[in-house]
Amino acid sequence: MTRFRPCIDLHQGVVKQIVGGTLTDDGDGPRENFVSDRSPAWFAETFRSDGLTGGHVIKLGPGNENAAREALAAWPGGLQLGGGIHAGNAAEWLAAGASHLIVTSALFDKEGRFQATALDDLVAEAGAERLVIDLSCRRNGAGWTVAMNRWQTLTDLDVSHETLDRLAPHCAEFLIHAADVEGLCGGIDADLVALLGSWGERPVTYAGGASSMDDLRLIDRSSHGRVDVTVGSALDLFGGKSLAYKDLVEWNRRA
Repeated sequence: MTRFRPCIDLHQGVVKQIVGGTLTDDGDGPRENFVSDRSPAWFAETFRSDGLTGGHVIKLGPGNENAAREALAAWPGGLQLGGGIHAGNAAEWLAAGASHLIVTSALFDKEGRFQATALDDLVAEAGAERLVIDLSCRRNGAGWTVAMNRWQTLTDLDVSHETLDRLAPHCAEFLIHAADVEGLCGGIDADLVALLGSWGERPVTYAGGASSMDDLRLIDRSSHGRVDVTVGSALDLFGGKSLAYKDLVEWNRRA
């Protein structure tokens, strides 16, 4: 059965929810759906007390190192960490308390070409059993293309069974944001969820657009219960109005 996995998104050292496609380097700030006055540790402690395992902390750009360490310290071994992860800092973040490391951009060169040696280096530092490969993506004419650099740069990898098969021996899980619907609270990309669910060789967490319990039921049905989900802007914990955190905690207890 599909499970809800929590998230802590950090931007400029603060827990936020933003519209994924608006996070750019052009000098304009991203479109923010929510800015919390609570600490990253508060969210980590809340998820810990409610038994919500498999969640993640994402550092969206610079200035988030202290906030990330605060969240990890509140639940050592209980949260995955992504954002700026590479072979050179992998050991440091595992020592700081991350259960797994989430990686995207470090696997590509600046032009978005996949670098197998970079993945080998990360596996050597962290172990495949503690790596989560982030294949967050944007739609193209025929399917979905992996996007890196805070979803600004398209790469030479598509999200497909072939890609998942190729990368699966090098990781424990996959995390996949549908960047085109991320933060919009307008519904999920059900086609992408169905593609992921029809594979099923590693745990997969989907993010993007979930805004109702019907969306969770659709993910569960479309993926045959093989794909988990994280929820951001629609959740009342992050200022949303259409999904109650307590309902998702209860959903997991029934799983």
